[in-house]
Amino acid sequence: MAKFVGVNHLALATGDMDRTIRFWRDLLGMRLVAGWGKPGYRQYLFEISDNSMVVFFEWPKVEAVPEKDHGYPVAGPFIFDHLALEVAQDDDLWELKDQLETAGFWVSEVVDHGFIHSLYSFDPNGIPLEFTTPAPGSDFHHHPVMIDRAPSPVTQEGPDPQPEKWPPVTTPTAVEDRRIYPGPMGDLTDKKKKNWFRDHDAPGPGV
Repeated sequence: MAKFVGVNHLALATGDMDRTIRFWRDLLGMRLVAGWGKPGYRQYLFEISDNSMVVFFEWPKVEAVPEKDHGYPVAGPFIFDHLALEVAQDDDLWELKDQLETAGFWVSEVVDHGFIHSLYSFDPNGIPLEFTTPAPGSDFHHHPVMIDRAPSPVTQEGPDPQPEKWPPVTTPTAVEDRRIYPGPMGDLTDKKKKNWFRDHDAPGPGV
């Protein structure tokens, strides 16, 4: 099976990239590491850690969503509940709480879930955010836990992948047929094009 190494990025949307930059870069401290755009469209990448990012598309007609409590059940078409960002320690949660409150954002108290300690808030787009750090003694990665009182038969098969439940690949793509096609953000690695992150000491205007 393929080896996954993390979440490279989560893609979200905004109708106001400048306000989004102010929150994610300037308030939370995430570097704006790349961007691509043209009139009516932008795609900007913010660095969470060495191998994970959050990406925002700016589309002119996007509106902020109504704030929905994290984990509160809904009905009808639905795909996303909240984004949980891990910090190193409890002190980081208190620092974030103070920063968010000072900036005028609603923020919860620090909550002890047993396996994690969490703080809840919303970004300017109405996106529900959780900031969390592992509680001492919790390690689901090495010691999985399932306390569902009525687990389905599929759940009861255990934590490990069951690849035999799917049809096996009988005709893998031959090496000579493997092609990678250019995408619209290829300009980001074109060193011949002007890059204001590299060419200027201070950021210039966005694209």
